[in-house]
Amino acid sequence: MTQPARVLGPVPSPASARAVMERLAAQLGRAVQGKPEEVRRVVTCVVAGGHLLLEDMPGVGKTTLAEALARACALSFARIQFTADLLPADILGAQVFHAQTATFSFRPGPLFRQLVLADELNRAPPRTQSALLEGMAQGQVSLDGQTHALPSPFTVVATQNPVDFSGTYPLPDSQLDRFLVRLSLGHPAPDVEARLLTTRGAASPLPSVEAVTGPEELASLREFTQDVKLDATVADYVVRLARATREHGDLERGASTRAVLALGSAARAQALWEGRDFVTPGDVRAMMVPCWAHRVLLRSAVQGVSARDEAAHLVEEIARKVAAPR
Repeated sequence: MTQPARVLGPVPSPASARAVMERLAAQLGRAVQGKPEEVRRVVTCVVAGGHLLLEDMPGVGKTTLAEALARACALSFARIQFTADLLPADILGAQVFHAQTATFSFRPGPLFRQLVLADELNRAPPRTQSALLEGMAQGQVSLDGQTHALPSPFTVVATQNPVDFSGTYPLPDSQLDRFLVRLSLGHPAPDVEARLLTTRGAASPLPSVEAVTGPEELASLREFTQDVKLDATVADYVVRLARATREHGDLERGASTRAVLALGSAARAQALWEGRDFVTPGDVRAMMVPCWAHRVLLRSAVQGVSARDEAAHLVEEIARKVAAPR
C-alpha cells in the first residue's frame, strides 16, 4: 500500500483538520465519482472514530470505497468475504499447536488490521456476525481466556445487501447499534456513468488513490475531534430529538442513549468541515439520519429497502418538527 509522502504531526486547529478531511474526500472521490455528499459522510464517520455500514445493491462501489479509504489513510487492510460457511475463527484467528515445542501460539485472523472490510456481512449466519461485536465495541477480542488488542486506529467498514435479497440474514440490533453511520450509495447520475464508460471502462480506479494521511495523524485527528465543543443548548436539542423518536407513534423503539452519544460524536466531526471548534444545530441535523435511521425500529411490518427508507423519512420528519435552539 502506498505510504504518505511526508510525516505529518498532530492536528493543531479546526482549519488544519478541515484540510485533512478535504484531502481524504478528494482521494475517495477518485474512486467513487459523482457521490460528494456520501464521500463527506464517510470521512465524517472515520474522523469521529466510528464504524461504517454501507447498505446497497451489488455493483455500486461499496467495496471500492472501502479499499480507497484504506489507501488514502495508509492503513493496514483486510477484506473478509462473509459467506454462509464462514466461522468465527476465520475472522478472529486461532491457537496453533507447535509440535517441536509442544506449545500453542495465537495466530491473528484478518480482524487484526487497522481497516477491515466486512464484505456482504449479512450473508453470514448470526454467530459469525457476532464475532465482530467485541472488536467493534472495545477494540479487542477474547479467545481461550486471553484478551488480544486490535491495532489502533481500528475501523470496520461493512457492506450488506438489502435484507430482501435472497441468502441474507438480518443484522441483530446489538450489532447495528455499533455502526456510527449507515449509508446507501445508489447509482451515479447518468452523465457520471457515461463518463466512467468512456474514460475508465472496466479498469479499477484504486491505483489513482494516493495516501494523504497516515495512522498517526488519523489518531490525532480523532482525539482533536473529541475536544470540539458541544454546549448545553445543543446537548438539550439532541436529547429533545431523541425523546421525540421515543414518543413517535410510528416507532416501536426510538433512539437509545448510545445513539444520542453517537450523534454527538458525528456532529463534532461534522463541525470540522466548516473549520469550527464548536457544534451547531445544523451539524446535528446533518448527521441525524445517517446516525439514527438504522437504530430506530418501526411499528409496521415493512421490511428491507422500504423499511430503511421509511425510517429515514420519519427521522427527517422529527428533525423538521423539533425546534432548534437559536
